[in-house]
Amino acid sequence: MLAAIACANGMLKAQPGPAARRVAQEIRREALRPANGPAGRPLPLVSHWNMGSQGKGWTPQFQIELLDRGCHILPWFSWPQGDPLRRDDSARRFHDYYDGLMTYCRELELPICFRGTQWEAMLYEDKYLTLPLEQCPAVITPEGKATRRLDPLGAIEPWRDPAQAYVDTPGMKELQRMYPDPPLVLFVSNNEARDLRWHQVEQSKRYLDKYGPGRPDAFKREVVGRGWMERYPVMFQAMREALVSESWKKNVRFVGYGAFGPSHLGRWEGWKQYSLITERWTSPNWHIWDGGSPSYYTHNWDSSRDHWVWSTQVESMNWIFMLDEAWSVNRDFWWEVSIWDGNASDWTPQSECTPEMMKKSKACQYTNDGQTYTPDRFEGWAQFGLWLLRPRVLREFRGSTTPLEPWRPYFDRLLAAVDRVYADQTLTEFWRFGQLVPNPAHPHPYQVDIPQKYRDVSRWFLLDTNLDAPRPWNQQTNLPVLSMALVQGEEGQRRWLVYAHSPLEDRREVRITVPGYGQITVDVPRAGAFYRIDQQGKKVTPVATRSDREMDRSTGPVLCSRLPIHLLAPKRKTS
Repeated sequence: MLAAIACANGMLKAQPGPAARRVAQEIRREALRPANGPAGRPLPLVSHWNMGSQGKGWTPQFQIELLDRGCHILPWFSWPQGDPLRRDDSARRFHDYYDGLMTYCRELELPICFRGTQWEAMLYEDKYLTLPLEQCPAVITPEGKATRRLDPLGAIEPWRDPAQAYVDTPGMKELQRMYPDPPLVLFVSNNEARDLRWHQVEQSKRYLDKYGPGRPDAFKREVVGRGWMERYPVMFQAMREALVSESWKKNVRFVGYGAFGPSHLGRWEGWKQYSLITERWTSPNWHIWDGGSPSYYTHNWDSSRDHWVWSTQVESMNWIFMLDEAWSVNRDFWWEVSIWDGNASDWTPQSECTPEMMKKSKACQYTNDGQTYTPDRFEGWAQFGLWLLRPRVLREFRGSTTPLEPWRPYFDRLLAAVDRVYADQTLTEFWRFGQLVPNPAHPHPYQVDIPQKYRDVSRWFLLDTNLDAPRPWNQQTNLPVLSMALVQGEEGQRRWLVYAHSPLEDRREVRITVPGYGQITVDVPRAGAFYRIDQQGKKVTPVATRSDREMDRSTGPVLCSRLPIHLLAPKRKTS
């Protein structure tokens, strides 16, 4: 496992092994590659929302283990707190948490990221609510009462204050001293501050004084969007200026959870209530943030399923055209995806699904439906989102107090899904250069109140199969097999990569229609499978990924997961 050397202070420090040094080159290369340049899409990395800061879960020590196994991760840290130079327990905890992994990252010249809170939430603390109207960043009602919500028309100058509270601190300065020249630093915000929604703007005295009541909804959405576009960059610039390292100042990027467009576009009549869509933009977020991490979540608080029309797979197809818009505004917009299967930290595969757990765990909802929830099912669902969206980072969410076990088998599947992109040349080429194949036979099933300018964009990428239910579909229509394709090459010499998964059971001899080619017959397991189609030879071939036991570690990438080989590849050829 880890080699170690004695440091001057007598502490033992981890030293990177050969696998860590090799994978660090790939991590750095992909993290710094342009978002969608001539060399193609950057290959993906795995990161996390669980900071392991309570000594359990996805700890820095566990990340060192992953790097030493050759896993393609983007190292993540909690936000620094306290004064690490004081001689007390808080300083000891600081160094216990940061020293090992930060030293590892510096030695390997790795990019790093920090999970932040919603920094701007401090702007509706008590001391701000007592300020005069012209100095207060929070909502002030028409009756003159300050409320704990941010106002998109509120005072701008206080938006500089989070820099002093969160960046100009002993802890953040110590981290810059420990690793002064990282090639990339992501400040990832939880981005869930309470704010004034566009349909609530008439609750703001400032809005009513400036515009009066009764304005159209589109006008309100644009006012709110432009308000945030003016305020958030003030906070980001102040935070950048508060850094003491020139490399950090140059290389820091601000990424917001959910800072992207509405995946729920068109799903029901009220979808615009939760959107700032206008004729000028689908979302103002790419005018605000350096990057976004929208949620590919099967929420435990709603009735969506991973095998319905109301699913993350179908919803997130809406993001494809939005990503093109984001890159037209910011060609290097950092595109990552947060992923969660909807399971609470106290659910385990052996748990009894009590009525209380039914509300907290998606797996218990599946149990109530007469289904099972396994790592295979998780992998198939996660891998569909990975290949549909091709993000730079797949950032898993688990609660801050969640232990690594029993979730490690599921997390291993994320590692395997990402590592196989590096391990197989066909997958690498399609990831970088493949074009997502629309299915022109049907419109996207979410069609409620779609703005005119978006009615003709491609939003439907699910391929037809012989198992599909008769149309019309509703949101609870079962999708036995979910499949998609990427294509490369000119007519006559085209090649397709088809990915398919079957959430509820392994299925044999499924007929899938690939636009531009025709029908293929393949086996589709719960964990998902890849097939390559060659137009010229009319061949359909499983894309078999090699495990680390089959690869020469000295000549190529390896799969860092500990999965047995039969879980990493389709079982047989079909056509």
